[in-house]
Amino acid sequence: MRIAGAVVVITGASDGIGRATALLLARKGAAVVLAARRRAALDEVLAECRRAGAEALAVPTDVADAAAVENLARRAVEKFGRIDAWVNNAAVGIVAPFMETPLEDLRRLLDVNVMGVAHGTRAALQQMQRQGSGVIVNVSSILGEIPVPYASAYSMSKSATRALGVSLRAELRLAGASDIHVCSVLPPSIDTPYYRQVANYVGREAKPIPPLYSPQRVARTIAAVVRRPRAEAVIGPAGRVMVMKHRAFPGPMERVMGAYVARTHLSRRKIPPTTGNLYGDAGEPAKVAGGYHGGRRTAGRRAATVVLAAAGVAGLLHRPRP
Repeated sequence: MRIAGAVVVITGASDGIGRATALLLARKGAAVVLAARRRAALDEVLAECRRAGAEALAVPTDVADAAAVENLARRAVEKFGRIDAWVNNAAVGIVAPFMETPLEDLRRLLDVNVMGVAHGTRAALQQMQRQGSGVIVNVSSILGEIPVPYASAYSMSKSATRALGVSLRAELRLAGASDIHVCSVLPPSIDTPYYRQVANYVGREAKPIPPLYSPQRVARTIAAVVRRPRAEAVIGPAGRVMVMKHRAFPGPMERVMGAYVARTHLSRRKIPPTTGNLYGDAGEPAKVAGGYHGGRRTAGRRAATVVLAAAGVAGLLHRPRP
């Protein structure tokens, strides 16, 4: 698919990966349809996309609301006549031990991260089946492949997103819909405002788990997948190494990653319990980056993580048995 002239719907477009993707596609000549809950933040992105010379439309949308997502698709088609690509990016997070995660918060996260993707995928497929072509990109996560402590809800939701993609690809093949593609993108930790917006019940501020990449890195991968669809795209060499090792040595890799995350995911800064942006605006500025210097720190942290994973797996595999 050519990016220039394509019509692309992006959920979660107000900050982070969604905003970076919208700006990149706008600069490449796509018409972008921007969806998120915050009207003011969407208007900022809308203005940036138009300054880049793109046609753009902003539609405030809570993806957990099926009717709102149907309205988003309808507005896109009314404005541009079609939907060439749909990026399911909107997501929320919870940092907490599973038994300390309030059930109502877990339910809300699944409504956004799982049902939101289902709503977007159904709306996109309805239009793409009429057109006969299109690309759906679901932003999953490395945590959908390797779940870690304190992120059970988020990991569960991202695993579900990947499973949906696998199932739909099989269904589309059986239906002979060879020009409709469902793709999954799996980022590792990304330098976005996400970590200050999550619901948090551990009493300490969350921080990115090394290695850390920039949102622009993910945006470039999303654009590449829209242009040349493939089933799954894992972001970064370190991410690909972690996925490969987990598939080869799941038990040892889970133990290594569990210990690694327990040491690196929580800062020393104490904070009170918060629902973050689960139910509304968490009060954080809507920006592309989170201020963790992802682009500058990627290389060193990537190397450190690869070494840690390799050493940990090797140590577990060669540990003498009692």
